[in-house]
Amino acid sequence: MDQEALLPRSVPSEEGVDATGLSGLLERLEEQGIECHSLMVVRHGRVVAEGWWAPYSAERPQLLYSLTKSIVGVAVGMAVDDGLIALDDRVVDILPEHVPDPVSARAAELTVHHLLSMSTGHEDDVLEAAWALEPHDLVRGFLRIAPDAPVGSRHAYNNPTTFVLARMIECVTGRDLPELLSQRLFGPMGVNNVDWERLRSGLTFGFHGAYLTTEAIAAFGLLLLQGGQWHGHQLVSQRWVETATRRQIETVQFEDGSREPDWLEGYGYHFWRSRHGYRGDGAMGQLCLVVPEQDLVVAVTAATTNTQALLTLIWDQLLPSMDKPGSEAEDRALADRLRQLALPVGTGDHRPRDSAGGVVDAATEASALPSGSTVSIEPRPDGWSLRIDADGNTFDIAVGHGHWQDSSPLGRPVVAAGGWYGEVFEADLFVITTPSRVRVVIDSDRVTTSWNIVPLVGPNLLDQLRSPLITRPDRS
Repeated sequence: MDQEALLPRSVPSEEGVDATGLSGLLERLEEQGIECHSLMVVRHGRVVAEGWWAPYSAERPQLLYSLTKSIVGVAVGMAVDDGLIALDDRVVDILPEHVPDPVSARAAELTVHHLLSMSTGHEDDVLEAAWALEPHDLVRGFLRIAPDAPVGSRHAYNNPTTFVLARMIECVTGRDLPELLSQRLFGPMGVNNVDWERLRSGLTFGFHGAYLTTEAIAAFGLLLLQGGQWHGHQLVSQRWVETATRRQIETVQFEDGSREPDWLEGYGYHFWRSRHGYRGDGAMGQLCLVVPEQDLVVAVTAATTNTQALLTLIWDQLLPSMDKPGSEAEDRALADRLRQLALPVGTGDHRPRDSAGGVVDAATEASALPSGSTVSIEPRPDGWSLRIDADGNTFDIAVGHGHWQDSSPLGRPVVAAGGWYGEVFEADLFVITTPSRVRVVIDSDRVTTSWNIVPLVGPNLLDQLRSPLITRPDRS
């Protein structure tokens, strides 16, 4: 099965969806300034709407951030189905070589259930603290941090839980996590364009770092909606899907009242319960929404710090359009609009005889390049060649004028466009398989490189562009 044919296509009116609701969703996203990169809506098992905001496109896999956790949760379910691991198995028994001496009584009690439900007893995410304690062994660092409360007593979102689960599954199956998922999940589904970020040691993060196309995200949601079945094959048991996606522990309001409504519906086994259905949820708006009562799946990739606003618009605009009469004319209008989706490409001048360059001023920790790096541009007929010299690396990025230009200077794709605005040159460099992009500004001999949203693995642009993706070269 080709990647492009994972799911059958239909039109909204044939699947009981009023296309005006989807058109309204696109309008509200624009009005509220929520930057989406892709959207796919699946009703009754068929895609009824799909669109990508250029320069994002259908064929490119996208970084899922913590939506990766839900995929790892399914891998755990497969191992449970196979009888290789049980929910009450303890970390200290499965991974004894990573157990510190001494280990606290509470840490010694941690089980697969506690990790999956993030009910470890810790008050907060202990990722950075655990890595600081053990930069070369995150499992050991995690076990060195004694839970604040009895295990199982509270929920706190805690990234190391998934890292530990990934290592446990690799231990009991004898296979690397991406290999296992390729053989047992993605391969049988026909998903063949999957990538993974890794640590210096080669280990996958587990809590982050999988890359899937938008259609593959939607197909994953449909697999869950169908109780773990894909084209007549039971890839993960219906019992596991039901267990993983129901509430396993309550999620409570923060003391300052800042927790949003869709984070107050409870947590399953690496799935969030929502006001409608349940979801896999990654930072910056990477979403796989499953709404069983509507036989609905919605896949979204985005670049937003306000995922709740995105969810609210989907609930308010899309759900009321279910089981409403539509029309062919409305279907066509929606399809036309979806084909024209695009992010602004910039309106600066070309100036084919002007070059520029300077030294990076990294006045903030969020600079994409360190201080002392140099950036220069040389004009080309259709844009510029932007040269970066940083951390001992020198490479060129193609920058389009009035259009996006693709290049892969260090192995990973970057898509860029730019122009002159008075005496200042600006270019946007999209790390196109992620939500993030860098704005490069050359003003005289001063250069700034700033992210729209800083990648969660850190601000170094080079880590995002190198292949293979070793995005935490300082951690094992």
